[in-house]
Amino acid sequence: MRTLYSNIKQLVQIEKNQEKKNIVSGEDMKKLPSIENAWLCVKDGKIENFGEMKSFESTSQFDEEIDCSGRTILPTWIDSHTHLVFAHSREQEFVDRILGLSYEEIANRGGGILNSAQKLNEMSEQELFDISLARLHNVIDMGTGAIEIKSGYGLNTDAELKMLRVIKRLKECKLIDIKSSFLAAHAYPLQYRENHEGYIKLIIDEMLPRVAGEGLADYIDVFCEKGFFSVDETDRILSAGAKFGLKPKIHANQLYNSGGVQVGVKHHAISVDHLETMGVDEIECLKKSNTIPTLLPGAAFFLAMHYQPARMLLDAGLPVALASDYNPGSCPSGNMNFVISLACTQMKMTPQEAINACTINAAAALEMSETHGTIRVGKKANFMITKPIPSINYIPYAFGEKVIDEVIFNV
Repeated sequence: MRTLYSNIKQLVQIEKNQEKKNIVSGEDMKKLPSIENAWLCVKDGKIENFGEMKSFESTSQFDEEIDCSGRTILPTWIDSHTHLVFAHSREQEFVDRILGLSYEEIANRGGGILNSAQKLNEMSEQELFDISLARLHNVIDMGTGAIEIKSGYGLNTDAELKMLRVIKRLKECKLIDIKSSFLAAHAYPLQYRENHEGYIKLIIDEMLPRVAGEGLADYIDVFCEKGFFSVDETDRILSAGAKFGLKPKIHANQLYNSGGVQVGVKHHAISVDHLETMGVDEIECLKKSNTIPTLLPGAAFFLAMHYQPARMLLDAGLPVALASDYNPGSCPSGNMNFVISLACTQMKMTPQEAINACTINAAAALEMSETHGTIRVGKKANFMITKPIPSINYIPYAFGEKVIDEVIFNV
């Protein structure tokens, strides 16, 4: 099957094979390679070729031609940090925060992650799969073409495995490409609140062998934060995960300067995510690593916290990825279009920087650079066609408008 997309107003985030790159950093993130008045050819689910309409020459036969006059094409969003598999919403906690309770205060009285864990333990695997599948369809409709999903709302062996099996079933639906992360170290369950060692041993000695034995996870994650998992505890869990071939992608520095960045870099984490609280030491640590800083402005927005210092990272020459953090407590939205708007309005990223952060860099944060994140010959034909828009800047500008007309997926 060969399809020609012709008269494309702007073909965005192109990558020529001789200029192949997997990530962009610092000043380079302001650049978004594109072609005006372009064509794109897709053959059997992969990008076959592209170029300018004025130089279009083809003797090939096309099964279909789609006229994209006035419309823009760009790669689908890659959402590299989500908790999409969860049991129920937590809107009462939303009201509690409005009335003055902090995130920590809600957690300390059994809300937050523990609330989600209780509800998930009470739900059957089939029901959890059904509601998670509906959420997956919803984010796909908004342009997400690959996604990471974490466990972490089980906090016991059976429930953590239940979550990871649901993620595996979502993968098998072959809607979009999915990576899974094992996050039992998300919080201490009530019965282990005064026995951290007991829960860590449960994770290492019981959960990890079963997760690895069933091939249920691509990554291991830890919430390295004051009041959750310390640097030393994080170090132990990541070391144990490495023995089972699970690479780290960790929560770091959301509430405090926790040392999460340093322990993540020590373990060669693919990414360190959140980073609301950063300093010079963290910047220098990241500059000496290949670990990708991943920012989650949706969580800062919903919790009314200070935003991540994107400009500090970019001015230091670092790459930045963006993700939604879709979850029931601190960001009940997987809308990556809104994430891009927040990045521009609240973190002062340019639209070009934000789009790079949600495409090429986010693909690197999921180790999908060979197949996703740019328009390159041989990559999967996963891209979006916008409605007629005046420029790419219109996507974050019109944050309340649905600008995506069609999403093309090939898994």
